[in-house]
Amino acid sequence: RFVALPPDFRKPIMVSECGADTLPGCHMMAPGLWSEEFQAGLLEVYTELERKLPFVFGVHVWNLADFRTPQMHLRAAGLNHKGVFTRLREPKLAAHMLRRAWRP
Repeated sequence: RFVALPPDFRKPIMVSECGADTLPGCHMMAPGLWSEEFQAGLLEVYTELERKLPFVFGVHVWNLADFRTPQMHLRAAGLNHKGVFTRLREPKLAAHMLRRAWRP
């Protein structure tokens, strides 16, 4: 709907806090929830959006690295796994995808 607005009504926007929980080392042939392929594919959609739409001036990926959170049914092992790096700062597939997408 935003793209359909007349140009005079469009304002520059930044996509913030996009990401997907990803268990490090979880790989699937067809990207499924929790897989590194799913996270990389989702973030690729947002970087493509930034490239294609002139009024999108940036994308803020949530999060740089996995981090500890209180235990709950939505968090595997008490960690937020949305980082593009593991808690030990090892790159996931998404980190490599972002490096390629944002390389000048």
